[in-house]
Amino acid sequence: MSDTENSSAPAQTFNVAADDAHAGWRLDRFLAAHLPDFSRSRLQQLLEGGAVSLGSRKIKDANHRVKPGEDYRVAVPPAAPATPQGQDIPLKVVYEDKDLIVIDKPAGLVVHPAAGNPDGTLVNALIGHCGAANLAIGGEARPGIVHRLDTDTSGLLVAAKTERAMASLAKQFANHTIERAYHALVWGAPRDKSGRIESQIGRSPFDRKRMAVLRGGGKEARTRYTVIEKFGPADRPFASLIECRLETGRTHQIRVHLTHLGHPLIGDPQYGRTRTAPRPKNPAEEKAYSLAGGFSRQALHAFVLGFQHPSLHKTLRFEAPWPADFAELVTALRGLNRT
Repeated sequence: MSDTENSSAPAQTFNVAADDAHAGWRLDRFLAAHLPDFSRSRLQQLLEGGAVSLGSRKIKDANHRVKPGEDYRVAVPPAAPATPQGQDIPLKVVYEDKDLIVIDKPAGLVVHPAAGNPDGTLVNALIGHCGAANLAIGGEARPGIVHRLDTDTSGLLVAAKTERAMASLAKQFANHTIERAYHALVWGAPRDKSGRIESQIGRSPFDRKRMAVLRGGGKEARTRYTVIEKFGPADRPFASLIECRLETGRTHQIRVHLTHLGHPLIGDPQYGRTRTAPRPKNPAEEKAYSLAGGFSRQALHAFVLGFQHPSLHKTLRFEAPWPADFAELVTALRGLNRT
């Protein structure tokens, strides 16, 4: 067993018998077919840790070939304490059950602990909220983060509590069957009412901290957009509200695609640019120009999240209202249409 696993608590044991149909299968594939609640990577971790045995012999090789009549024993140790510690950080919980939790993440909350953010993250908050005893992912008492939102993007995010939920949600994300929709406030307005941005996205060759649209060597990325509302003069809108729906999920995809389209997100410190506003003619214009020019984060909000529940076998769909700063900016921009 791994030295991080809790040997004092009883293990959960599974016995899996092979028949003629499994002859010659790789052991990790065989176990994955019979233990669908565990991801392939988790089963490989258990193999490496000596948790799988055939009679008195431990089998650690994932490539071990199965023979008919063999009976494998898998001893899954209880979840070890998570390295990140639970913290009492307020969360806006939209939905929760024994399998998963959906939260409306505020802008400014980092998702994962990292060198610059060792604590105070969403992971710390989820461990504190759910309790370590109710979390078991990858052999640790931690939540399963299957997708992310940038630190300064607000909105809906789902996390798994169990291996089964993690595997199901990860598969749905990989198959692009998750419904995800975002509201974005951008400078100007696209020429077309709706469209589809398709490109390759990868690390910028000029700045490795940024992502960029590449001619080759990147990952395929597809974003559908619809212009919901324009603000300002009809012939030259100052800004617009856009709905974006992801067909793929690449790092910074919406931010990169909208910048590539020529309409970066208001407030985006990495990909956006501050638009020079015309001289305000009245208080409504002055407020709108001031709020847009000084918006402190990228104006992006994940307002729809829909997926198939891993245990209930029904579709769950959630919508999150705009946070206060986003709503205030929309209200101010709408004032431009009344001047």
